[in-house]
Amino acid sequence: MFRVNENYQKLPGSYLFSTIGKKVAAYQNANPEKQIIRLGIGDVTQPIAPVIVEAMHKAVDEMGNAATFHGYAPDLGYEFLRNAIAKNDYAARGCDISADEIFVSDGAKSDSGNIQEIFAPDNKIAVCDPVYPVYVDSNVMAGRTGIYDAQTGMWSNVIYMPCTKENNFVPEFPKKVPDMIYLCLPNNPTGTTITKAQLQEWVDYANKNGSVIIYDAAYEAYITEDDVAHSIYECEGAKTCAIELKSFSKNAGFTGVRLGYTVVPKDLKCGDVSLHGMWARRHGTKFNGAPYIQQRAGEAVYTEAGKAQLREQIDYYMRNAKAIKEGLADAGFEVFGGVNAPYIWLKTPDQMTSWEFFDYLLEKANVVGTPGSGFGPSGEGYFRLTAFGSYENTVAALERIRHL
Repeated sequence: MFRVNENYQKLPGSYLFSTIGKKVAAYQNANPEKQIIRLGIGDVTQPIAPVIVEAMHKAVDEMGNAATFHGYAPDLGYEFLRNAIAKNDYAARGCDISADEIFVSDGAKSDSGNIQEIFAPDNKIAVCDPVYPVYVDSNVMAGRTGIYDAQTGMWSNVIYMPCTKENNFVPEFPKKVPDMIYLCLPNNPTGTTITKAQLQEWVDYANKNGSVIIYDAAYEAYITEDDVAHSIYECEGAKTCAIELKSFSKNAGFTGVRLGYTVVPKDLKCGDVSLHGMWARRHGTKFNGAPYIQQRAGEAVYTEAGKAQLREQIDYYMRNAKAIKEGLADAGFEVFGGVNAPYIWLKTPDQMTSWEFFDYLLEKANVVGTPGSGFGPSGEGYFRLTAFGSYENTVAALERIRHL
């Protein structure tokens, strides 16, 4: 008789955002007259920028012509896109990353879940707490996390790095040295980040201890402060200890288009084994490449018109972030984030748990957010709101919250 992967049975409950979706759907069905404002899941709302739409239309036309039709994409992605990424995201920032160290994919979520496959199952992982759930859940599925303690919300083989108000939501070096370190900066969910000098310390720590950093830079386009790195490869020595994940979802509105990439430097090795070669083997075996149309759309992101149009969209969302942060502070909430990221992290009022505040906000204000406890035990008592709604809905949501 066949057997299932029992590691999946260890996962507590549903994926966080699936649970939220079910709760909101149930409330909406019971109260169809209510107008719900969603500031929970990090999905963008502004349309794809005109220059990108134009590029997609042109690519579609090419696919309808035998002379310009494209089938399977190259394993790493089309050279035109990888060259644009290398030039604009790395060379322009003084980073020595070549086009053949860039692997184009269908999004950072896929890569952040899949990257653990090239590491041994007995590696110890370290995660910020709170943290994006995919990092932990994908390692649970791989059998790397040990036993789950429902009382503490922790896994026995995971090294947690608490990010709390007391340390300004910035991770500190763990007492026990991990093999794999997940860092998401600017951070989801807290919206906080660290300086380039602080990031250099993590790179030095990883190189000293033989650890690898899985660096999620999905929100780097929202950085506003000068001393914050947009890529870990701005730090000296990062090419020998870090893998970087990036996404077109939040900077270019590709949540429904799906495009991202992962950088695995050739200098990153475990003994004599090249992680670049391993990821290339995994990528080529399990992935048939992002579609040509999406990759042409990605190329348009790096045109002068694309940069200008996307800057307007990012400024739009950061205007929302500022409005949420200032509006909640005026209403008496304790708020964080919203400066270098489109996320606002707030303390729940009146000692409510995260899920109690979720229900309260949904029922009393018809506003949806994300319970902090869904991101890990240190998220209990906190709540995440996103700046990705329309400005009108953002303002309306703040008015509802103020009148609670």
